[in-house]
Amino acid sequence: MSMRAVDLFAGAGGLTTGAVAAGVRVLWAANHWRAAVDVHAANHPGIEHSCQDLHQADWSRVPRHDLLLAAPSCQGHSKSRGKERPHHDAARSTAWAVVSCVEVHRPAFGIVENVPEFRQWIVYDEWKATLAKFGYSVAEHIVDAADLGVPQNRVRLLLVLARSRAPLFLDLPRRPHVPIRDVLDWSDHAKWKPIHGRRRPLVQKTLARIEAGRAAHGDRFVVPYYGATRGGRGVDRPIGTLTTRDRYLVVDHDRSRMLSLDEARAAMGFPAGYKLGRTHAASMMMLGNAVVPIVATDLCEALACAA
Repeated sequence: MSMRAVDLFAGAGGLTTGAVAAGVRVLWAANHWRAAVDVHAANHPGIEHSCQDLHQADWSRVPRHDLLLAAPSCQGHSKSRGKERPHHDAARSTAWAVVSCVEVHRPAFGIVENVPEFRQWIVYDEWKATLAKFGYSVAEHIVDAADLGVPQNRVRLLLVLARSRAPLFLDLPRRPHVPIRDVLDWSDHAKWKPIHGRRRPLVQKTLARIEAGRAAHGDRFVVPYYGATRGGRGVDRPIGTLTTRDRYLVVDHDRSRMLSLDEARAAMGFPAGYKLGRTHAASMMMLGNAVVPIVATDLCEALACAA
């Protein structure tokens, strides 16, 4: 049986792309950011799209569905958010849209994605208890996209909602890790710059990370521009978690460059022809916020088997 789904906080379309690959019919997708809605529509033109703040949604106008897909804002929960600020409360509150939607539509299942720190939200237990009042159990799954064959370590919390007393835990496949070297372009066509002697020199902290990376991994590796990591990361393993800003510098002997948009798209598991934003910055923002498609595919396929 083909499930019908809606996608809340659809962003660039990771959940939709993965669900469609599993045979799910996604009917409707929403996001508050027009640029993301446009990208989603360009890749999924057969879906009804809505650009709106889901705090104010009229859920009666959303199509009936069997499966709710949602990736509420993680920015208020993530460890990378920095100092606590007032807008983090607004970001965290987006998760209540899931409750509002199931109250009206009562779909059989739901898949909600966020960072693991989502469980530390001060009202997480109340959020789950409210879902329980509508008949939903919540099964927590911690999934690293690298374990599903994506060349990126990206650990996320996947919550499976089911109209059942007992939580519905799903068995997901485990695939060999894919090294980031498989998607990196080492050719001279890439936008390489010398590590030393640049018009705008690299900052000392970045140079120190490069030297530490070289000592640990040889002449080819990736190194973060920012964050707590002091050294590099070998290219014979998945890359670290991509964020909403350019993060990784690719080092090849005495030259380096930023991870390209094509490489970031591949590291997120999107197909090569997947359309992105009009600017590099907007595209990286969308990718950094996206759900890895194969995660959604595997969850939807496992859900179909368990249903």
